[in-house]
Amino acid sequence: MTTKQQIDSNQHTALNVYIKLMRATSAVTTRMHRHLKDKGLTNSQFGVLEALYHLGPLCQQEIGNKILKTSGNMTMVIDNLEKRGLVVREKDPHDRRYLQIHLTRQGNDLISKVFPHHAGIAESVFAVLNAHEQKQLGMLLKKLARG
Repeated sequence: MTTKQQIDSNQHTALNVYIKLMRATSAVTTRMHRHLKDKGLTNSQFGVLEALYHLGPLCQQEIGNKILKTSGNMTMVIDNLEKRGLVVREKDPHDRRYLQIHLTRQGNDLISKVFPHHAGIAESVFAVLNAHEQKQLGMLLKKLARG
């Protein structure tokens, strides 16, 4: 006969919140990124293009930090974007050891078409919350991330 270890009410509440957060994350991510398949983009590829579109050329590590991906994963993602002609690696003129990732014209054209649609989906997904609730959720998530 097995016995279950009991948890206190604070632990139960924390686990309950965690489960809800993970379910919400999964549901929102699915809805937010579904349209990317039509453009042949993965979530990570979109993240790279979006970061470069808004921030300009970045090194691979900076992009990885922005989109929360590991260096090894970023190499593959950028390789695949480069094969499609959407980004190019260029040596920094001041430090030739440093490679910057740049959007190509084709990459810029693609992300400039995809991003507004993506922003519209975000607006639709979060429309279940009013503006005050959205700001409150944002502050709570930031607080949670900081620990």
